[in-house]
Amino acid sequence: MAQETPKKVKKEKIPRVAMPEQEPEVRARNFMEVPLGYTPEMAVREAQRCLQCKKPTCVQGCPVEVDIPGFIGLIKEEKFTEAIRHIWGKNSLPAVCGRVCPQEIQCEGRCIVGKKDEPVAIGNLERFAADWEREHGSGDLPPRAEPTGKKVAVVGSGPSGLTVAGDLIVKGHDVTVLEAFHKPGGVLVYGIPEFRLPKAIVAQEVNFLERLGVRVECNAVVGRTVSLDELFEEGYDAIYIGVGAGLPRFMNIPGENLIGILSANEYLTRANLMKAYKFPEVDTPIPHGKDVVVLGAGNVAMDSARTAMRLGADRVRIVYRRSRQEMPARTAEIHHAEQEGIEFMLLTNPTRYRGDDKGRLRGMQCLKMELGEPDDSGRRRPVAIEGSEFELECDLCIVAVGSGANPLLTESTPDLKLNKWGYIEADPQTGKTFKKGVWAGGDIVTGAATVILAMGAGRKAADSIHEYLIRGW
Repeated sequence: MAQETPKKVKKEKIPRVAMPEQEPEVRARNFMEVPLGYTPEMAVREAQRCLQCKKPTCVQGCPVEVDIPGFIGLIKEEKFTEAIRHIWGKNSLPAVCGRVCPQEIQCEGRCIVGKKDEPVAIGNLERFAADWEREHGSGDLPPRAEPTGKKVAVVGSGPSGLTVAGDLIVKGHDVTVLEAFHKPGGVLVYGIPEFRLPKAIVAQEVNFLERLGVRVECNAVVGRTVSLDELFEEGYDAIYIGVGAGLPRFMNIPGENLIGILSANEYLTRANLMKAYKFPEVDTPIPHGKDVVVLGAGNVAMDSARTAMRLGADRVRIVYRRSRQEMPARTAEIHHAEQEGIEFMLLTNPTRYRGDDKGRLRGMQCLKMELGEPDDSGRRRPVAIEGSEFELECDLCIVAVGSGANPLLTESTPDLKLNKWGYIEADPQTGKTFKKGVWAGGDIVTGAATVILAMGAGRKAADSIHEYLIRGW
């Protein structure tokens, strides 16, 4: 009797493991983190979806080149401690990146699994590994090279500055981070709300660097309290500038000086870094509105709108002159905003603010728009529809239409070469500026971009600085 050929067992198809979240109607009125994180069981199950590609395209999509299959394979084997140490080899801020990086257009956007199914949740797994270490880890640190005797000053403690500090401290250099604000973290603490990135997470990442040996000096406004040349005179061998692009930008339309109109930069800094949402327990006030309009549709606009809702607004509307397809915010942030009751007024452009006899904002005049040919950004240019003017009532307007180069340091350093927008000119491959011994990266070079792109710039600059300290300019 002929023996039957055994049937091939079909491998179980595992659906992407969704991360639990606070319910929208609950979270819309509190500042606690929205996603609640994976359990170990969830993380292991999601890790099983990874194909462990021999040529991982996901890594090509990561600006800091994390070995993604490597750390996911360790999570699959329940080696959580080894997984975070694997990530640290390339990324010193995994708890931050796992929360705020646009994975959908970077690593996950290139995931092979995503070609026929939902991509592996790389960001969620990175967050899990970092959170596991914070809650259960031994506190062990990566090894440091022998001291080189070289001193590096890092100006600004945002994502690019912290990346440079972390990379150079383990290479054996002495590193001091100089931060203008009273707390380190840069845009991570003043720009991103608590419900998206808890301050305790940023503080833990900074503490990790301090335990490695990085010194952090706050309330140090380089360009005002000390110049770059004076830092060199103090014995620093190299300087990295990562001061960001925090200069508020407005639309320059009539009525802009009315009470109740403020930049997203000020609004979020008050709410986030200065904890104005706890007023009067914390003595930093913040304007409250019942009918709030946010101008713009990037991540900063979403953060502002969702913050306004949590501060007690009855209605929050996003006004944007293009269509939904052109909105620059992350898909997840738009989705969360909609779930929380934020309304979207698209193809709408404000032309004038309207106030009362006490100089307070009471509304704005708007025009309906339609999309024409693409502009320099590649997005279709909005064109006003003649005769479409209408009035929009509001008592608070938050302007989130972009930001400019921080001028505090560059104005006091004439031998730094700037472009026409006021950003520092630096080699995109190394971060080298035209001033000897000075590097720059992140938003002060590129203009406002993402956390992970700033970190990628920091990684390249750190490698170049190390080469300079060992071999010279």
